[in-house]
Amino acid sequence: MLPSVCLSFILCEETTGQLLLLRYQIHTGLQHSIIRPRQPNCLPLDQVTLPQKLQEAGYSTHMVGKWHLGFYRKECLPTRRGFDTFLGSLTGNVDYYTYDNCDGPGVCGFDLHEGESVAWGLSGQYSTMLYAQRANHILASHSPQQPLFLYVAFQAVHTPLQSPREYLYRYRTMGNVARRKYAAMVTCMDEAVRNITWALKRYGFYNNSVIIFSSDNGGQTFSGGSNWPLRGRKGTYWEGGVRGLGFIHSPLLKRKRRTSHALVHITDWYPTLVGLAGGTVSAADALDGYDVWAAISEGRASPRTEILHNIDPLYNHARHGSLEGGFGIWNTAVQAAIRVGEWKLLTGDPGPGDWIPPQTLAAFPDSWWNLERMSSVRQAVWLFNISGDPYEREDLAGQRPDVVRALLARLADYNRTAIPVRYPAENPRAHPDFNGGAWGPWASDEEEEEDEEESRARSFSRGRRKKKCKICKLRSFFRKLNNRLMSPRI
Repeated sequence: MLPSVCLSFILCEETTGQLLLLRYQIHTGLQHSIIRPRQPNCLPLDQVTLPQKLQEAGYSTHMVGKWHLGFYRKECLPTRRGFDTFLGSLTGNVDYYTYDNCDGPGVCGFDLHEGESVAWGLSGQYSTMLYAQRANHILASHSPQQPLFLYVAFQAVHTPLQSPREYLYRYRTMGNVARRKYAAMVTCMDEAVRNITWALKRYGFYNNSVIIFSSDNGGQTFSGGSNWPLRGRKGTYWEGGVRGLGFIHSPLLKRKRRTSHALVHITDWYPTLVGLAGGTVSAADALDGYDVWAAISEGRASPRTEILHNIDPLYNHARHGSLEGGFGIWNTAVQAAIRVGEWKLLTGDPGPGDWIPPQTLAAFPDSWWNLERMSSVRQAVWLFNISGDPYEREDLAGQRPDVVRALLARLADYNRTAIPVRYPAENPRAHPDFNGGAWGPWASDEEEEEDEEESRARSFSRGRRKKKCKICKLRSFFRKLNNRLMSPRI
């Protein structure tokens, strides 16, 4: 009998896309920023997703939680991309109780969907508990003789920081308000994972199941997260931003109760799970991922030796970067990061690179923001031996120009395989007011074709224009963040 698979992830768009498509962002066109709610953009429709591949192998597929992979056309929805059922949000940042999401002043809408319909009646339930209940219901109504793929993408612990009061009470002695709420949210999510695991046992799935739990990125330090002692935070290419933590729990593991240091990337889950399901991945499809089950289950060496964290050609404004600084091989003004063996290279602006212990975080964001600004370094190339220096404290770029050259050449190799960035202009037709007050698909096939050329032409220039209003958006972001953190309701 084929194993059932339960995936529990805390995901954002960049990681989710790589999980479902087996491809780095440079091979999906999603290498810049995220998919905004009003953008006519989504996961490439011409590529086969992981759940579609598992359906071919006879699996029933279900998704619960956060999608955040675009929804401007119905063809982009989870139920059109390989999932038999779906309950969750389409955007990336909703209220945990009301499921409202605002994409700017006055652009707000409801975002909880069941299948392809708006789930108005489920508003008011805390999302972590709601999603765990739905996962339990799926298991209760499914035969363990039928292979099952259950993908649970919890919203926790993303902002807004909200938790039921009974969980907050456990951490009442924590002085940092954001950290207190964050800890409460994690505890609630822990219980949700426990309840799903109990359901796997109760309904006869457990003995032939594989449970995978993973984060998508590092913690957001100004929202209660901590990556200490790693450097950086969510949204950066330092280890604190890109190194994920997780576990695999299964009676099918040959070597249990151990810590694996094998090099594994999110794209590896696609071929690994398809292989476990008895399916095959063609050479054409196996672009970026590897089957790592032997490394995980038996402790063998990982077939993966390098990771392209990303190349973002639209984020190419690093003040001290240049083609000359990259030995004529690579423009170091471009934001990029790559890991080859024990070496990690970063170019451009990798993001704020502080080491921030959780106890130093103030309740208001201005304190840590000034700290990060003061500690920023003025350069565009960094090289670290990650095996010996996982905290990225000793930059070896000046001492090992030979390694820098080699890794810059690998970036150039990858860049030659990249497809154009898909980052179209926002469409006013996406406003929830035109959809009964809810976020949802707004474009027909004909409209999408008409907009495609215009969106492509405007994407690059729009990426440059965004820089002009970056400071005002930052100020607005901090005001909204502080209001949420201080809200007595949460």
